Amino acid sequence: MERRILAANWKMNPQSAEEAVELARELDRLLAPLPLTKLLFPPFVFLPLLEVRNLTIGAQNVFWEEKGAYTGEVSPPMLKSVGAEWVLVGHSERRNILGERDEDLKRKAEAALKNGLKVVFCVGEKLKDREAGRHFEVIRKQLEYVPKREGVVIAYEPVWAIGTGKNATPEQIGEMHAFIKEIFNTKVLYGGSVKGHNAKELASTEGVDGFLVGGASLKPSEFYKIGEALAE
Repeated sequence: MERRILAANWKMNPQSAEEAVELARELDRLLAPLPLTKLLFPPFVFLPLLEVRNLTIGAQNVFWEEKGAYTGEVSPPMLKSVGAEWVLVGHSERRNILGERDEDLKRKAEAALKNGLKVVFCVGEKLKDREAGRHFEVIRKQLEYVPKREGVVIAYEPVWAIGTGKNATPEQIGEMHAFIKEIFNTKVLYGGSVKGHNAKELASTEGVDGFLVGGASLKPSEFYKIGEALAE
């Protein structure tokens, strides 16, 4: 049986290199016995500093060109040179706060894959779309920009359930994961306020192949509980 995936997205945390190194070391130690594929997405500046044996390192973002006059951007070859093997593309915060377009996300994913990086491609609907019954339409449109190639994993993250303490119900999650898998033959992770207390129920939901975890991944003991539930 293929392993499920536990992915930690640290976002813009922690606030120092020392904290990042210590946190990565602790997660590496705690998660070692769990039979999962364990991914860690720290901020760019920490990528070359983290020495882990049981976690696979990824980047939270990537640019679509390999080099050039693109101030502030980071290319796929740069990421590979500091040990990154995965990248996140299309996280809701980059879509909704930084205005990234579907076309841009496709270019990023294609560039990453071309350079031998694997991709967690994030999709998700806003609350207004869910309440209006447009959630399948929104997800279908976002999926049109995901490269149908080996090395791509989808993460479903309903925007209204990220960092809000709210959760999509197991029925809603299972329904959406089934919908995505009709279009893509790949693993589908769930991301949206996954915590230690709800991880077991979410992990047992049909079609959930893993988790993309934000805030709880900064708390080693809680993140371990999430991994433990996923591994059962």
